Amino acid sequence: MATLQQMGLTQRQLDSHWMAYTGNRQFKRDPRIITHAKGNYYFDADGRKIFDGLSGLWTCGLGHGRQEIVDAISKQASQLDYSPAFQFGHPGSFKLAEKITEFMPQGLNRIFFTGSGSESADTSLKIARAYWRKKGQAGKTKLIGRGKGYHGVNYGGLAVGGIAPNRALFGSSIEVGHLRHTMLPENQFCKGQPQSGAELANDLLDQIAIHDASTIAAVIVEPMSGSAGVIPPPVGYLQRLREICDQHDILLIFDEVICAFGRLGYKTGAEALGVTPDMLNMAKQLTNGVIPMGAVACKQEIYDLFMEQGGPDYMLEIPHGYTYSAHPIACAAGLASLDLLSQENSFERVREMAPVLEHAAHQLGSLELVNDVRNMGLAVGLSIAHAPNEPGLRPYQIAQAMWQQGFYVRYGGDTIQIAPPFTVTKEEIDSLFNALGDTIQNLAKQA
Repeated sequence: MATLQQMGLTQRQLDSHWMAYTGNRQFKRDPRIITHAKGNYYFDADGRKIFDGLSGLWTCGLGHGRQEIVDAISKQASQLDYSPAFQFGHPGSFKLAEKITEFMPQGLNRIFFTGSGSESADTSLKIARAYWRKKGQAGKTKLIGRGKGYHGVNYGGLAVGGIAPNRALFGSSIEVGHLRHTMLPENQFCKGQPQSGAELANDLLDQIAIHDASTIAAVIVEPMSGSAGVIPPPVGYLQRLREICDQHDILLIFDEVICAFGRLGYKTGAEALGVTPDMLNMAKQLTNGVIPMGAVACKQEIYDLFMEQGGPDYMLEIPHGYTYSAHPIACAAGLASLDLLSQENSFERVREMAPVLEHAAHQLGSLELVNDVRNMGLAVGLSIAHAPNEPGLRPYQIAQAMWQQGFYVRYGGDTIQIAPPFTVTKEEIDSLFNALGDTIQNLAKQA
């Protein structure tokens, strides 16, 4: 095991960093330091080759170290490293905005840039509220999320999110309502979209009955819930949500920070599932994870209203944005990434490999500690039986054991999550799940 010196770190440096979404105390006793990456693999400070079983953090579907992206950001940095995001523009942002619209469902043709998925969530929620105020319906402020939903960690996204531990420490924020999640007992071990549960979309009617549609601005859901452990929507569920929103003048927002640009085998989750929202949030795969960037795609009608109600043409139509909105280097990375997705037929590749991943994952369904297996596209979630009074312990133990064997997988709550790069091979999938199966069996013997 590498020492801190071999890792190129001092103890003071290690102590200085308060790490995000990390058990800092355990990590700093036993650091897991990644030093470089190439293709579908990471390499750690011990020189070990580690398969990237989560595409970074659902971000690097094209694999790591893509020279085309490296060249694009290097060229951009030497030409224009930063351009003011407010009141001035640069060519890359307009080129990337147009390129993104080519990947969006028809009608989602106005792109607002952010710096992350969390910022995209808050942006779409703010646009939704402002939209109704512009239409003279200022009472439509309430936002509706869903149980087990994840919409980042800014206050708006956190409020509509439905993963309790993410919210518990921070107290109340904004007024929201929540639909029930769609994980039903009868859908356990379902392959792909479950057949049962579309009626859960009618929870929105209950929210309307309680609060009245005149108070509800928007509903935000992930087409496939990723961070809660890969939860595909029941067949017909999203179609029913769309129908209710249309009937009651409520905006529908899809949070596709994980789904967009290939994870489900299509340009977007909206395309994969046949439902077009009013706004679509994106990030992660937009730049292949190389540099932070997010965006919100809006319908033309939403954009037009802000322009029509914007006052004098030199005035701000919406007082919102970020210092790093449409950052020139991020735009260069986005253009290169989207070009590669098209050139390499990445969506077709995902559809080709998805059944291979599905088969391998469900082979583990009979193991003693596996309570459920869910999958969609190149994404798998396994629910792991709780250790006594410690629901998160066994997934942590499994993930650490997998790391020692040369596989990176994500653990969160009571789940193990897997989302390999789009470039994954059958041999890599088999190797990953063989190791995972052995790890879970070994843990069961110790229980």
